[in-house]
Amino acid sequence: MSSLGLDDPFPGGLGLDGPSDRPVFVIGCPRSGTTLLQLMLHSHPRIAIPAENRFLLAAYTARCEFGDLEDRDNRLALAEWITGREAGRFGDLGLDAAAVTEEIVEGPPTLGSALGIVFRAYARRFGRQRWGDKRPGHVRYAGTLLRLFPDAQFVHLIRDGRDCVASLKEMPWFRKDVYHAVAMWREAIDAGRGLAAWLGPDAYYELQYERLVADPVEELASLCEFLGEDFHPAMIEPQDPAPWVVPSQKVWHDLTLSPVGTARVGAWAGRLEPWEAGLAEAAFGERLAEYGYEPGDEACRPSARQFATFTKISAHRRLAHRKADLQERRRRRREPNPVRCLLPAATGPQVPPAAAAPLVPAPRAPEAPAVPAPRIPAPRVPDRFA
Repeated sequence: MSSLGLDDPFPGGLGLDGPSDRPVFVIGCPRSGTTLLQLMLHSHPRIAIPAENRFLLAAYTARCEFGDLEDRDNRLALAEWITGREAGRFGDLGLDAAAVTEEIVEGPPTLGSALGIVFRAYARRFGRQRWGDKRPGHVRYAGTLLRLFPDAQFVHLIRDGRDCVASLKEMPWFRKDVYHAVAMWREAIDAGRGLAAWLGPDAYYELQYERLVADPVEELASLCEFLGEDFHPAMIEPQDPAPWVVPSQKVWHDLTLSPVGTARVGAWAGRLEPWEAGLAEAAFGERLAEYGYEPGDEACRPSARQFATFTKISAHRRLAHRKADLQERRRRRREPNPVRCLLPAATGPQVPPAAAAPLVPAPRAPEAPAVPAPRIPAPRVPDRFA
């Protein structure tokens, strides 16, 4: 870490003498199988990972608006913002909003603590000791997540980029074109490379979708070793918790209700136009080969105009990311509080509180668009990961 000019992201050590309670973040390009992996991890008797939310990054972006969290009224406003906004999808967690609000108000005065309380309450709902979160876009915000939860671990699921592109094109929520889809996979791979070099093997782990579905026992056993957990056979039956975890309106996740299989491996060949596959292979360069993905026989070179369009869109995306990074650096200068989670480590079995919702499929909120104590210093992170 020092060779990169970075601070230690885990100041004071990790305290891993006993069972770990480090947060687990599942990341990757959209449509890479992260929901499947989420359900596999949720099937572990110690880990709970909810459906995708829209309050974590939104709360971090809006943190300056809540004022000094040493003020109880400001903590109440933050708690009500997290639990009350339909766009945040708190309702998908099946938690009692009033109970979570009260816990946040009585908790440590940092944003990470407030967010940690929400995820910890979700873990308690299932009697679990450890929580995580899954959102593919987190691959670009690892630095933010480490500011909130410095001991976090990241699991990056990688899938053949052509399959990701083909699947993205068919999603009702994906309103961009194939050029953006190709750029998203390349960005996720490059961000993962940076994270691997920065975080090292204790906090960053990669696995491939194709190997996961072909041999889930071996791949999940290796993943559990990274997480400091024992492998549990229930993890290879992710279809069991799917009705409880995946919101019913997300019909594109219907395959999660079926046993793990390889039917979707290499399906891009019948779902992409030859020029689209050719564009993807040209844009990905050596990245596909480095993960063992073979070039397609039917792929053709994209036209000069098509590749120029991709180059232009890719450049615009990079510029947008840089602007967002600059805005984030400005917000940091105005932070009224440290953001690091100050919750104590979980000890003993987690008993679901009486205030939690029963373990039945919870009512699902309609789809909503994404919205863009002692002072403990947060770790400094590279701007490209902020």
